[in-house]
Amino acid sequence: MGRFSHRSYEKEIMDDLEFEGPVLDQSLKELRTINKLLGGNKVTTNGLNQLIKKNPQESYSIADIGCGGGDMIRVMADWAKKNLIPCNFIGIDANPNTIEFAKERLKDLDHVNFKVENVFDESFEHEQVDIITCTLFTHHFTDEELLKLFSSFLKKARLGIIINDLHRHRLAYFSIKALTRLFSKSPMVQNDGPLSVLRGFSKEDFISILANSGIKNSQIKWFWAFRWQVVVMIS
Repeated sequence: MGRFSHRSYEKEIMDDLEFEGPVLDQSLKELRTINKLLGGNKVTTNGLNQLIKKNPQESYSIADIGCGGGDMIRVMADWAKKNLIPCNFIGIDANPNTIEFAKERLKDLDHVNFKVENVFDESFEHEQVDIITCTLFTHHFTDEELLKLFSSFLKKARLGIIINDLHRHRLAYFSIKALTRLFSKSPMVQNDGPLSVLRGFSKEDFISILANSGIKNSQIKWFWAFRWQVVVMIS
């Protein structure tokens, strides 16, 4: 398996929290298109459907961690509206430039708030929400960091957690490498796209990390194209 047998911890350009400007804007737009074309959005909405069916209530508060340009919040808001489910969203990201981009893109939604916050700050756990979602976020961290992160998630979420992230696989790596070289104008996307796959997960990775985090009631499911869905039932 070689380079695909273990997770890479090489940093992506996107990990620079000071990253900003036209390159950031172009990159976020391209990532939105890639995520939509490869079917990644349904991984999160499918998880929401599971948690909400299990926990019926009048409305839900949902925190999207590592919200980026707000793409997944838009997807979830559209899904909630279509299904007549009242939801309030909080977009959380450590990059203030990304948050400003998201605020502008989602200014037509009146049930969304944003916070510039580092998930490893002590204050992160203080404001509870019903559901935590994170899409293409967890692969940015080492296994050791994820143990701390998931522990914080357990304290912050009342009902459950939905993780949508990449399957580390040879075909996924070479496919996204070819796709970004052909169609991307963003140096960040060309670099980070293939690298993010190398930083992704096998099913065994998730099983181990979840178990070591003290998470017991969870399910892991594979989705096309090369996505893992992890749904943690807390309530």
